[in-house]
Amino acid sequence: MRKFIVTHTGVLRFGDVRMHKDLLKDKDMCIGGGRYEFDYVSNRLLLSGASYDFGRPKWNFIDTLKVPASLRGLTILYEGEEVSKLVDVAYI
Repeated sequence: MRKFIVTHTGVLRFGDVRMHKDLLKDKDMCIGGGRYEFDYVSNRLLLSGASYDFGRPKWNFIDTLKVPASLRGLTILYEGEEVSKLVDVAYI
């Protein structure tokens, strides 16, 4: 399934995995996650839902969301709200 997580350092990580924890690297701590899909027609990344293990993303735990540079130009939404209105977004 297409799942995403946000780490304690603000990194957005996503992939086609069975469990959200499969997206974690060695010293990562997850502050929430959910599901994602790309809307290529509207040029958006749609984030939704909650991780069974980690819950909804806790945006207030981070100042900046670090997003892969390959997503530059996409509007990122979580549950219909622009993520850039919740936290700063940096492309890495």
